[in-house]
Amino acid sequence: MLHAEHTVSISRSPDDVFGYLADGAHNRDWRAGVLEIERTTAADGQGAAYRQVLAGPGGRRIDGDYQVTVFDPPRRLEFAVTAGPARPRGVFELTENPDHSTKVRFALDLAPAGLMKLMTPMISRQMRSEVAQLDSLKAVLERTSALSRPALSRPALSGQQ
Repeated sequence: MLHAEHTVSISRSPDDVFGYLADGAHNRDWRAGVLEIERTTAADGQGAAYRQVLAGPGGRRIDGDYQVTVFDPPRRLEFAVTAGPARPRGVFELTENPDHSTKVRFALDLAPAGLMKLMTPMISRQMRSEVAQLDSLKAVLERTSALSRPALSRPALSGQQ
């Protein structure tokens, strides 16, 4: 089982950070390599699905569609990648710090099978790179915070379970 994780503290409330993460349309703002993203379900929250196109090796376009599997505002958001060559599961765990900032842990897990086992070192590097992009999320949210506090959109929570 491959595992990668990264943690940052963001000077925003857990509600702000969760709301931003829960809207997958924001992925292009903080994740390098996301070329296209759109929600493909009417539902938001648990069960929401996104079609995502990523920049792959050699500039090749690869699918990276995913579905939200756990939606627990403002504490936990989990997803499973449903299309593409690698299909990890991911989790964002949010906790409020004493100074009212938010500690965010992003983790990815993948069990390579078949020929994918031969690519384990490359996949492991990519997973580490992906979770490290949490630093970009921090920069985007703190920059937005400095400009205007309520600037974040939060999806309706009607689809939560």
